[in-house]
Amino acid sequence: MRKRWLPIFLIPFLLFHGYNAKAAEKEERNWQDETIYFLMVDRFNDGDTSNDFNVNMNDPKAYQGGDFQGVIDKLDYLKDMGFTAIWLTPIFDNQDGGYHGYWINDFYKTDEHFGSIEKFKELVKEAHKRNMKVILDFVANHVGPDNPWVNDPSKKDWFHEKKPIIGSGQSSLENGWIYDLPDLNQDNPEVKKYLIDAAKWWIKETDIDGYRLDTVKHVPISFWKDFAKEVKSVKKNFYLLGEVWSEDPNYIKKYQEAGIDGLVDFPLNGPLKEAFVKPDVSMERPFTMWDINKNIYPHPELMGSFLDNHDMQRYTRDMIEAKQFPGTRWQLALTYLYTTPEIPIVYYGTEIAQDGGNDPDNRRFMNFRANKDLIDYMTKIGELRQQLPALRRGDMKLLYQKDGMAVFKRKYKDETVVVAINNTSKSQKVTIPEKDLKPDKELRGLQHDDLVKEKNGKYTIIIDREKSEIYALADKSGLNIKFISSLALVYIAFMIFLIAAWRRGKKNKNNHD
Repeated sequence: MRKRWLPIFLIPFLLFHGYNAKAAEKEERNWQDETIYFLMVDRFNDGDTSNDFNVNMNDPKAYQGGDFQGVIDKLDYLKDMGFTAIWLTPIFDNQDGGYHGYWINDFYKTDEHFGSIEKFKELVKEAHKRNMKVILDFVANHVGPDNPWVNDPSKKDWFHEKKPIIGSGQSSLENGWIYDLPDLNQDNPEVKKYLIDAAKWWIKETDIDGYRLDTVKHVPISFWKDFAKEVKSVKKNFYLLGEVWSEDPNYIKKYQEAGIDGLVDFPLNGPLKEAFVKPDVSMERPFTMWDINKNIYPHPELMGSFLDNHDMQRYTRDMIEAKQFPGTRWQLALTYLYTTPEIPIVYYGTEIAQDGGNDPDNRRFMNFRANKDLIDYMTKIGELRQQLPALRRGDMKLLYQKDGMAVFKRKYKDETVVVAINNTSKSQKVTIPEKDLKPDKELRGLQHDDLVKEKNGKYTIIIDREKSEIYALADKSGLNIKFISSLALVYIAFMIFLIAAWRRGKKNKNNHD
């Protein structure tokens, strides 16, 4: 009997939900809408022990056992945290010891330590089922020291003459050997064709969604122009994310002009880390960098912002060295990363505040010992980033900034979001004039349920020390007569239904008797 009445009891709640549901405006998904999780395949998760060749967990430069199955097993884990794309280090067949993937032997095979190409196809398919995109690391600059081509006389002109990189001249950058790695000659038509054909083959064969391009500044721009054109002809909205390790946006922009959609934002990285490694530090420089980016890059919104990666000391270590609690520091830094323009890129292990010094200590095997507070926090801001188009597509205006306290707004179409970050050691009170927002509105806190109403032409925001809040600008709340009347009608209709059902049941019972 109880089971029969349960659906009836739920009717008013279903009606109530349906009545209040607003039709969301559906827009085509773009790359600026993504949140990227960057992982090293060998160091992430061991899902198949049958491919654990030469694994030595005690040697930080040896294989640790991570593989494609391990990534598949954790896709729900990543999706639940709000990530919409994953970037994998190179998966191509590497010479012995190339756990990181950057010593390529064969561009058309997967590394035996990671699994078969069929398993990788399964990874991509499973990611797509979860509406997640897959970015693959592609290396066009060099191969592994033991690559068969190196000692093949017929391929002698596939490489530049062996010499170190000296200075910052473009010729030396493009022709010198990085870390004694055989430097490919992309001006050779055969080399150029091989690399482009291989890149196109992986897209056709596995349906990946993007490439992260390694050591971009060490390869001629003429090659990247043709590479971008050819690769993008294979799949619509294919994304190219380039690595140009430089502090000069004007130097980096020429690679975006060549067809690489976005570049990892190294000029922003330093100011960003400096601003959040400890409290009471000005955030002026990160905001200034965005103003610079807007005026320099053709598509600043497609740049990738990040706090650390596999080539630098973990940001957690910076926090520890500054004698700070990493959980709190990460929350504030990630709030900035997720709520400002550019595509956030999060290095694996950030969610557990993984520690590590320079390479290879920054590449420790992921242990998945949950830092629940940090994971919950990342999940929440990840949800807000996806729910609020203004956080992904809106313009940005700084409303207040002083000694670590900042308030800024993001606006997209009719949606305005205000973000307050208090990276100071004291509670802060900031007054924003209505002219910077709108009169007779209110700011509804989406992280901590704060509520700020406009009063006397001002919005007064109060934030506890080392906390943040993301506000939606909305009409002032109050008695909603239309809503209350509609809800009353739903319940009246429900009561009439119950009475009718009761009478019908009683009548049937009397007839039966």
